[in-house]
Amino acid sequence: MAGFGDLMQKAQEMQGRMAEFQEQLGGMELKGEAGAGLVKVTLNGKAEMIGLNIDESLLKPGEGQVLEDLVVAAYGDAKAKVERAMQDKMKELTGGMPLPPGFKPF
Repeated sequence: MAGFGDLMQKAQEMQGRMAEFQEQLGGMELKGEAGAGLVKVTLNGKAEMIGLNIDESLLKPGEGQVLEDLVVAAYGDAKAKVERAMQDKMKELTGGMPLPPGFKPF
């Protein structure tokens, strides 16, 4: 059953590449911003927020709603970058092979 052995070997190789991929994701840092850079959010490749920078000009009474909206927008920008980077890495990992719908590596 050389076919089954080859299949198992390929599965183990893919598992190793997936572990490496997940490690790379954790080490990535992607930044999103909003309000012409007044709010900046940094996410790792697993979409976990690891940094937030808010320009002091937004720290005034009455600016709370604007600040909240900008934080949400900056997070969305960074998350979109994480997702694009993840898709690019997955294409590398799978050699362009399509993944099952709903598959997420983290």
